[in-house]
Amino acid sequence: MSIQLRPEQLSRFMENAPEGPIYMLNLLKFKERAEYADGRDTDLTGEQAYALYGAGVGKLIAELGGRMLFSGKMNVQLIGDGDLAWDTVGIVEYPSIEAFQKMTASAEYQEVHVHRAAGLEHQLLINCLSREQVAALVS
Repeated sequence: MSIQLRPEQLSRFMENAPEGPIYMLNLLKFKERAEYADGRDTDLTGEQAYALYGAGVGKLIAELGGRMLFSGKMNVQLIGDGDLAWDTVGIVEYPSIEAFQKMTASAEYQEVHVHRAAGLEHQLLINCLSREQVAALVS
């Protein structure tokens, strides 16, 4: 299961990035126990490790003019087959693709990213278009 951006995904995103705000849908599945690449001992759950990442990255998003639009724990699957695959869902708004890139390239982001990798078992990160952005594409 992947939690890292692949080059072809980045290329597709850059080719299709809309003008204006960037909306990211995050579907998150946490590890039962956090696992740090440096082998450090920890009693953290995956969710607790990810919360450390979330606190740090939340500050960066706000500093760049972005915001968390929604974050919540999954509850009951109403439609679809199989087990509920995700623990948490979130939607983040960035003011632009440039702001998103600036955040992910920053030293501050790299420092907190270790907690993301330690806590996540799997993630889907999906760039979504607003109604206005869709309308601009068809006009």
